[in-house]
Amino acid sequence: MASQVYVLGGYQTDFAQNWARNGLEIFDAFRDTVQAGLDAAALEPKDIEVAHVGNFAAEIFCGQGHLGGLFAASDPHFAGIPASRHEAACASGSIAALSAMADIEAGRYQLAAVVGVEQMRNVPGDQAAANIGGSAMWNGHECVGVQFPWPHTFSLLGDEYERRYGLRQEHLAQIAQINFANARRNPNAQTRKWSFTAESFAADDEKNPVIDGRIRKQDCGQISDGAAIVFLASRARAERYARAHGIAVDLLPRISGWGHRTAPITYSAKIEASRGAAYVFPHVRGTIMDAFKRAGVALVEQIDAIETHDCFTTTEYMAIDHFGITPPGASWQAIENGDIAMGGRIPINPSGGLIGLGHPVGATGVRMLLDSFKQCAGAAGAYQVPDAKTVATLNVGGSATTTVSFVVTRGS
Repeated sequence: MASQVYVLGGYQTDFAQNWARNGLEIFDAFRDTVQAGLDAAALEPKDIEVAHVGNFAAEIFCGQGHLGGLFAASDPHFAGIPASRHEAACASGSIAALSAMADIEAGRYQLAAVVGVEQMRNVPGDQAAANIGGSAMWNGHECVGVQFPWPHTFSLLGDEYERRYGLRQEHLAQIAQINFANARRNPNAQTRKWSFTAESFAADDEKNPVIDGRIRKQDCGQISDGAAIVFLASRARAERYARAHGIAVDLLPRISGWGHRTAPITYSAKIEASRGAAYVFPHVRGTIMDAFKRAGVALVEQIDAIETHDCFTTTEYMAIDHFGITPPGASWQAIENGDIAMGGRIPINPSGGLIGLGHPVGATGVRMLLDSFKQCAGAAGAYQVPDAKTVATLNVGGSATTTVSFVVTRGS
């Protein structure tokens, strides 16, 4: 049995910020996030034994690689601490967290810092879309000549659901409406002050223009600047932390389960592999089931909330049935029934998700883990799911090439 890994806390930046406009470089935000995270978790720099950084494309957007060195540069106490950077497109932050967990489970270190960071708003939007296009898919082999590769790819995912099961556009629009509404409760959400009308979610080419295929403007996650940090600890280190703060260790949230699978890089290869299968992405279903099995979750009804990867509404539509909330192809039932809304059976993206909260690519997996911690600790504020004790995540990189799922649990 693997050693238990606890989450001691963390911090997230305001995803509405534009760092370049505020005169900040990626290092400035990185350093400030680490310090704010230490303060939030009541930790000292000397407590940290190892660091892992999730980032996708700092070389492309900022001309900066070797991000492990930024951790050592952020505070004199970190000089000499082992630090490494991890890249898996939009799942980079989750891969960094898995690597930190492995360090703890192996007994190498007792307390790890996991930072996810991405700066993306320092270039025009069309350039940002190009930057995260080919480099996260098989460049030169798919979406050649396509202006917006990811809206195009995830429009194809909607088309696949249409072919197999049928798909109504109004259900995708409802996903967007739910996530934007949730974001209004989140003080760190990029879109918390945005205003919408009914036309914003309709087939209105002026208010909600087509980006590619069935993907319209409000179907899309946001290009964001942002960073998040969480601190992971062994059972022994969590016990010391709990004693120092006068709390029971079993009240600290822990990562009770995880799943991680990698599929062929092209979207077409994944779809071809699932011909005749119940699920459009069997490997995504398998990733979630791996996490559930490790966490001792027998039924999805044991999950109180989900933070999932809604880079587009079609991605969340896929996640609904792949989590088992509905049978394959019937995600629309959970949308119509209100099951995934706040107050529903299993709220999805109470934070606002990538559509409402924002999507700084390398930070997203870490942010999901932090929001799961907040929900289980009762610290999510206005977007708290009442009495949440078990929260699951789903973080995907590329066209679900890299897939990671965590289950975070409060209680023994």
